[in-house]
Amino acid sequence: MSEKSPGEVPRPQAAADSEAVPVLGLQARLGEKPTKRSTILAWAFWDWGLQPFNTVIVTFIFTALYLTTDAFLPAEVQALGDEDPVRDQALAGLASGLGLGTTVAGLLILALAPVLGQQADAQGRQKLWLGIGTIGTIGCMLGLWFAEPVPAFFWFAVALISAGTVFNEIGSVNSNALLVSIANPKNIGRVSGLGWGFGYVGGVVALVLVIAFYAADWFGVPDEGGLPFRLIAVGCAVWAILFGLPVFLKVPEPAPLGKPERRVGFLRSYALLVRDVVGLYRSRATRNTFWFLLASAVFRDGLAGVFTFGAIIAGQVFGFEFLELAIFGIAANLIAGISTITAGRWDDRFGPKAIIVFALSGMVIAGLAVFFLADAGAIVFWVFGLLLTAFVGPAQSAGRSFLARVTPAGREGEIFGLYATTGRAASWMSSLLWTVLVAATGATVFGVLGIVVVLLIGLVLVILVRDAR
Repeated sequence: MSEKSPGEVPRPQAAADSEAVPVLGLQARLGEKPTKRSTILAWAFWDWGLQPFNTVIVTFIFTALYLTTDAFLPAEVQALGDEDPVRDQALAGLASGLGLGTTVAGLLILALAPVLGQQADAQGRQKLWLGIGTIGTIGCMLGLWFAEPVPAFFWFAVALISAGTVFNEIGSVNSNALLVSIANPKNIGRVSGLGWGFGYVGGVVALVLVIAFYAADWFGVPDEGGLPFRLIAVGCAVWAILFGLPVFLKVPEPAPLGKPERRVGFLRSYALLVRDVVGLYRSRATRNTFWFLLASAVFRDGLAGVFTFGAIIAGQVFGFEFLELAIFGIAANLIAGISTITAGRWDDRFGPKAIIVFALSGMVIAGLAVFFLADAGAIVFWVFGLLLTAFVGPAQSAGRSFLARVTPAGREGEIFGLYATTGRAASWMSSLLWTVLVAATGATVFGVLGIVVVLLIGLVLVILVRDAR
């Protein structure tokens, strides 16, 4: 009997481990005792802790209410009237500057995510890279304390947010890779759903605390120097430290890949990556993984479009004001969190493909209802807009569960890195169709059809993928 290294995950003796028939990561956990509930919660709390970076910093509060406002314009431009075209153009410049920063971040993720995941797999260091991603994100949020509201600090803040986006994605790739070390074939759906659900709910709680801070007139904190928003950034960093720590103390990581040819330098890893992607397609055992990566890239862009343009639809098409929009955002994230945790149990019973197909079908129907019933008023968006968000989380969670089920053992970081990369590669679809349809018709509501088309294409592609069960 061959000796095992101390950290090696035992594998079923009957299962082959070759290029033709790879052992799947979840297969390696057959026969093991279920992971302790406290360990699973420690993993899920990472999503809870890091979600405010996306919800509070990137989407709703710091960038929307501070970074892209007249606080960062020159004094002479701030003095212009609200309807002055020079002022409007300057504000548009801030928005486009933020867009440029996030575009650069997306390109870096596109280039780095799969290779860093591959390196982590080969060395058995998913937690090391999870730590690098976590510490990097926290450091960027802490750095926003120095983003005082003067034009000279605008690009400083954009650079920190963009870098934080890259670090956050690196952390997410390796957090996803750890899923295989705590789940088994019987509970993978529930565990994945718990993680996504905790992320949504954590974002909601953080957002509610920020709104309470705002409603209480910042609890006496002066407005000068953007102090309330800079404190919010520091608060998000502290939140991430508190809730991101348990995963490093409680969660084991998968065994290293252990194949000498995979322990190569960073630049050489790109050649190995190309070989692996081609190998995924050529091998009958992993071709399903290849096709799911393609299908998920499309439907996840549709899911992203719902949250990217949802606030614009609410404001311009249905006339939502600030407070109504804030309440809708909280409700949307809360519903998404609850539905995701609930759907995780259905994932284990019916399989992830069934959940994805059901969720995407529901989103297509709800999206069409928003478009065709728009003249009926705000109640339409309250009903069908929230219904859209209820399906987003289950589709995201089931997508992660599906991929975990078809990932070869020891390649978790690499495959989830490809998952992040393919998602970035297709991230232009919803935005392009949105822009073209709105520009061609002159009506924002037609942008809804662009999102629906992407979701429909993703639905068709997923139907063609073989079930992971």
